[in-house]
Amino acid sequence: MPKPGRQAEESVGTRHLIPIGGGKGGVGKTFVTANVATALARRGLRVIAVDADLEGANLHTLLGVAEPSLSLADYVAQREDDLSKLILDTPIPNLSLIAATHAHIATPQPSQARRVQLIRALRQLPADVVLMDLGAGIHAPVMDYFMVVEQGVLVINPEPTSIENAYAFLRAAFYRRLRLAMVSLDVRKLVSMAMDQRGDRNLQTPFDLLREVQAMDPESGARFVETVRSFRPRILMNEVQTADEIRLGFSIRSVCKKYFGIDVEYLGYVNREREARNSVRSRVPLVDLAPESQGAAYLRRVAERLIEAEKK
Repeated sequence: MPKPGRQAEESVGTRHLIPIGGGKGGVGKTFVTANVATALARRGLRVIAVDADLEGANLHTLLGVAEPSLSLADYVAQREDDLSKLILDTPIPNLSLIAATHAHIATPQPSQARRVQLIRALRQLPADVVLMDLGAGIHAPVMDYFMVVEQGVLVINPEPTSIENAYAFLRAAFYRRLRLAMVSLDVRKLVSMAMDQRGDRNLQTPFDLLREVQAMDPESGARFVETVRSFRPRILMNEVQTADEIRLGFSIRSVCKKYFGIDVEYLGYVNREREARNSVRSRVPLVDLAPESQGAAYLRRVAERLIEAEKK
């Protein structure tokens, strides 16, 4: 049984905070989070997996934890201010969980101020790595969590709807990050106008926007360029079956560079296989249930690449 309130045995403060999102539901972000967390824990790292999907919590299920009574919903509702008291054990050594069960149906998401407090609290958790399983879509809480670092992970599957939503996700994250980075009120208004894709101004790409910003305020133009340079999201193709589907990741990377000016890293891919479905049904991560499977090997590789990138 999970034990709430497990306290740190070593120094408090996580070294790596990694948000994992998806432009739409059903792409496998929770599956990826559960398996990457397990792979890192099996390496001996202290890992906490945080379910930030308060409207569709199921990370606890994929980690084999019965529905917890304590969860992130208690922090959102301010019934509990100490996030560490919501940490639960899982069946996997070195891997703990903060679940997202029992959210308030009417107001499941935290306010912006509470989100800021949550992000600060996450950075103080007693772990080497904290993985955040985000909700689907591009609403403000998801964007804020995805932008806490420069290199969040976006999970995509090779369906047209997923790819379309991935572009929308990256565009929304980029412009929200850009707007927050701008100091000038006039420039922030200009960025807001660019976010309206049906607006009157001819600001179809970040390059169009950059020209306008530089003309308006050279200092803001320099800040703009630095913001673009520092935003380096990572993508992972999930449930691929063909070589063409594997190559989609490279195509998405090229499109993002050409039209958004964003350097996107292609982390790799995970193939579609029966063992993955079996792992979900059995509530055991694939890297434990079928460690010799191709999918498990790819997921371990992704975990390694994530940690190596965080060390740079």
